[in-house]
Amino acid sequence: MALPSAAHRDALQDWLAGLSALDAASEHTRAAYARDVGRFLAFLAQHLGGGAGMRQLGEITQADMRAWMAHERATGLCSRSLARKLSAVKSFARWLAEREDLEVSAILAARAPKYARNLPRPLSESAARDMIALMPVQTRDDWTGLRDAAVVTLLYGCGLRVSEALGLMGRDLPLGESLRIDGKGGRERIVPLLPAARAAIDAYLRACPHPMAADAPLFRGNRGGALGRRHVAKVMESTRHQLGLPATATPHALRHSFATHLLTAGGDLRAIQELLGHASLQSTQVYTAVENGRMLEVYNAAHPRARK
Repeated sequence: MALPSAAHRDALQDWLAGLSALDAASEHTRAAYARDVGRFLAFLAQHLGGGAGMRQLGEITQADMRAWMAHERATGLCSRSLARKLSAVKSFARWLAEREDLEVSAILAARAPKYARNLPRPLSESAARDMIALMPVQTRDDWTGLRDAAVVTLLYGCGLRVSEALGLMGRDLPLGESLRIDGKGGRERIVPLLPAARAAIDAYLRACPHPMAADAPLFRGNRGGALGRRHVAKVMESTRHQLGLPATATPHALRHSFATHLLTAGGDLRAIQELLGHASLQSTQVYTAVENGRMLEVYNAAHPRARK
């Protein structure tokens, strides 16, 4: 595939720099955007004959967009991934239209392929409780078992991402009735800290053999460094095997469980959005589909006519 023109590369770097400075996009997000839009610009350089400048970006047709999407699909790209790439390309095109006064309607009009969105797979309330109860016996040392139990209690009791729980520092102590979390995209939120979660963390801190400094991670590995995500995944894998739970019982499933169980108990969707740190309500609304699906299962199992 041809390389993007110098003008396109410079525009891409300026856009990425703006994302970092103004939108506080994470390094992972910027890398994904750089890769996706970079491939799009490389395709255009080849498709349009090389050396494509800014003027040619304003002359892109819907046929050009269909050719790019067909090229990406030919590499084995799934519909979900292609939709993500198209979203990145459209974001870049909007920025470019404002900066260069270009007509990019053909890019913005391109329709993403339809795909079935995977619904979250939460644990039942009893399975989540069993997972937390069994966690302390998965390691040889008492303090590491208490540490692992504290982490999963935070995931389920506060709806944290694994990275958010492991990102807590000594400076976050002493624990109060809430936690200040720096989430994805630099979005800060306050989440209530349940007494059970606070008690689990306190039990771990009393047993932890490593000194707790303000600039040290709250959850420590065996040698005193930061606890890794891989360890949390492995210890949950071991626990789910013992409980006979499916492979979907992952650390992130506890966050799904937090949201689903709140919704089942009558929680407000907007409030759950804030607790999860979702930028869009659409991300939170997926849990209504989970709950509706469960209600339908109960109906089919219990209703006399449904059983016929």
